[in-house]
Amino acid sequence: MSLFGKSNYTFIKVKRKEIPAGVWTKCPGCESPAYSKELKNNLNVCPKCGFHLSLNAAERIEHLMDEGSFVEHDAEMTSADPLKFQGPKTYKEKLKQDQEATDLKDAVITGHGAIEGHKAAMAVTDSRFIMGSMGSVVGEKITRVVEYATKEKLPVIIISGSGGGARMYEGAISLMQMAKTCAALQRHAEAGLLYISVLTNPTMGGIMASFAGVGDVIIAEPKALIGFAGPRVVEQTIRQKLPSGFQRSEFLLAHGMVDMIVERQDLKEVLAHTIGYCQERRI
Repeated sequence: MSLFGKSNYTFIKVKRKEIPAGVWTKCPGCESPAYSKELKNNLNVCPKCGFHLSLNAAERIEHLMDEGSFVEHDAEMTSADPLKFQGPKTYKEKLKQDQEATDLKDAVITGHGAIEGHKAAMAVTDSRFIMGSMGSVVGEKITRVVEYATKEKLPVIIISGSGGGARMYEGAISLMQMAKTCAALQRHAEAGLLYISVLTNPTMGGIMASFAGVGDVIIAEPKALIGFAGPRVVEQTIRQKLPSGFQRSEFLLAHGMVDMIVERQDLKEVLAHTIGYCQERRI
């Protein structure tokens, strides 16, 4: 009731309009909302702070390979369940769930194509599929594409985005892939061929300790988390405070672990120039 009689105001209840899911994305770097369509047009790089959000494997291939040039290898290869893994979800259930969610058979896409006219073989891990972890299929597909590149005398580019490292569901079988992929890359190197490793956020565990860490040229995206164990695990193990920026691309560049940091929009040009430079000089 108003103080001096009937109110002259009419109150209207307005139903709150919900914003459709997926319209806005919160940037992990600056925590600002970014319009999802604008973000996608900017290769998933935050327009405010430059933080590089993840891209899936198909998006990276589309961005880097010349249009219509990419030919996929071993597209139907899928994992078995050698350990009959049991847990809150069985391995088979987890595989089926991620296959349906990502439309991938496993956590890597491999194949060959061209980058600004330069022929190359490529493998790209996808963090949406069990965190891009390396099981028997990932190891086998990467080994096969490296062997194909060796046979065809092509450079190899592997783009890693694995927060999962080796895949626990496969135990020692997963760990064996570390040696297998590195052995294939060693034969590729002995043939005098180029291997470029591209590290994205995050690249950790057994993947970083194997094929991702042995490139002739190692390129990282800005502010990517790169290492073996995570920084919290390292701190708890050594019981010391870690330096600022530890395990980020910029820290690794300053300490000689990577050769260059490249913005996503410039990566295709840098890859093409690197391949061309090395081929001209037979590096």
